[in-house]
Amino acid sequence: MRIYLDNCCYNRPYDDQSQLRIYLESQAKMAVQTKIRQGEIELVTSYMNFYESSANPYEMRRVNIQRFLQDYATVHVSEQMDDCVLEKVTAIENTGIKHKDACHVACAVLADCDFFLTTDDRLLKYKSDEIELLNPVTFINLLEG
Repeated sequence: MRIYLDNCCYNRPYDDQSQLRIYLESQAKMAVQTKIRQGEIELVTSYMNFYESSANPYEMRRVNIQRFLQDYATVHVSEQMDDCVLEKVTAIENTGIKHKDACHVACAVLADCDFFLTTDDRLLKYKSDEIELLNPVTFINLLEG
């Protein structure tokens, strides 16, 4: 099984954990990372993950996220595929999805991911026959259900 996590997922454990939703999403995201480390799930990354994480103003977060991406990704959609990505991005943007989010989804689709994980409610409304977008809590419930 191949999955792609957008940057809001990677950053979720660094958010204010006093809110129950954020805490649950953080725990689910960490459980996903454990399954990736154990080889139960194949992680896909893209140049968009690295682009967005490189802009993180918090060095520890930036380093930890990029290290995880480098250490555990088995598939990477590189900038050399940008033309293919942009072709898909246009169709995704036409549904109202923002450009960066559309780039992430397009990369995941091009890498044949089964699931795209995000904590972004607006992005979760996007529906596609090519990939299923889920919140990390929903994904863990699906795996363990």
